[in-house]
Amino acid sequence: MEVQLAFDRDGASVLLPDGLDTQILRPRFAAGLPDENRALEEAITNPIGCPSLRELARGKRSAAIAVCDITRPAPNKVVLPHVIRALEAGGVPAHAIAILIATGLHREATADELDEILGAEILARHPVSSHRAREIDEQTFLGETSGGTQAFVDERFVEADLHITLGFIEPHLMAGFSGGRKLISIGLAGERTIKRLHSPLYMRDADATEGSFPDNPLHRELLEIAAMAGHDFMVDVALTDTRSIAAVFAGEPVATHAQGVAFVRQSTLARVEEPADAVITTSGGYPLDLTFYQAVKGLTAAAHVVRDGGEILLAAACKEGLGGPEFSALVRSAGDSSALLDALTNRAVQVDQWQAEKLAMVADRAQLSFCVPGLSEDDRSKLWGPAHADPQEAVDGIVGRLGSGARLVVIPEGPYVFSQLAPSADAGLGAR
Repeated sequence: MEVQLAFDRDGASVLLPDGLDTQILRPRFAAGLPDENRALEEAITNPIGCPSLRELARGKRSAAIAVCDITRPAPNKVVLPHVIRALEAGGVPAHAIAILIATGLHREATADELDEILGAEILARHPVSSHRAREIDEQTFLGETSGGTQAFVDERFVEADLHITLGFIEPHLMAGFSGGRKLISIGLAGERTIKRLHSPLYMRDADATEGSFPDNPLHRELLEIAAMAGHDFMVDVALTDTRSIAAVFAGEPVATHAQGVAFVRQSTLARVEEPADAVITTSGGYPLDLTFYQAVKGLTAAAHVVRDGGEILLAAACKEGLGGPEFSALVRSAGDSSALLDALTNRAVQVDQWQAEKLAMVADRAQLSFCVPGLSEDDRSKLWGPAHADPQEAVDGIVGRLGSGARLVVIPEGPYVFSQLAPSADAGLGAR
């Protein structure tokens, strides 16, 4: 059987042998909209739960728009012009519409990335900046949440008269689903805030996982922080398998995001009737598989459907290597997964430790292997399992360790699929 994996920009074709009980797990992707621009115009003009964006802009002197960074396939070039036109029609001048790249603790966007994210015309007409979470002087302290998180958010966003987010909704390994509030509460938050929200307090909570919404403690914190920052309007989209727009959700952030989540949950849910002996997964290809840091999301998504002690293979290009310096240092010095989890429990939260923590939580209950050609040989040797540079070689390795009739699940789109065991099968799994 030939299967096309989402890998880098062009994908990777691999052959699977006969003799295994193989299931290819794909989401029920919604069809693309016949006219994206018309749908965007309609959604922004007749939003959910609030007046039109044009009406909201009346009397406002400035607006700030948070958009995703290069690691997310958000269609900003399609969506932004509609938002900007509404703001200008409401009286906000072009020079007072600030666009903030919601980097969280990622690095700032390069010039080439800004062009890819926004396009030359928008860059020429509006002030554009990358959020810098480590610069405490660039954050506004908004107070403490009911959950005890000190909320620091980019002052350029907070001080604007109108606060808008643009993104897309997909399953998320901690927040349940991405989009909406997360663009502010993580994407534009200060380092201290991000560290608290990514501490073991939330990372190890059973309800802080893919698909957990709205009863998710991290989601509740994100909502509260976004409200403190003055989240006025959001435009999120759902995407097809080719990253075109399947649906548009615009309006009052809480109600609008909830409607978007309901749509995405239905369109991406793929159930597995019984736990797999092995899972082959990806990080969804470019841009999410640029770094191993982001690629971990493919592993956490697969962990929901593998049996305890089973094996997961992750295929991700990782052309930019492991990721940031803090995460890279953790991977290179971690030892075994249990030791890392113990160490993270008893020390102050460090930048990017949360992704290593999620990786260790998966490694603690499943055997891992990797196809990560962008990593150096030395870095591949530090991973918790065999690591290959060629996708077919990696696939041959995992299937060669399976017996005849073993149950294999393949998730070609990785974290873009909300994979879940059927309730009866889930009851037989050990705790995660």
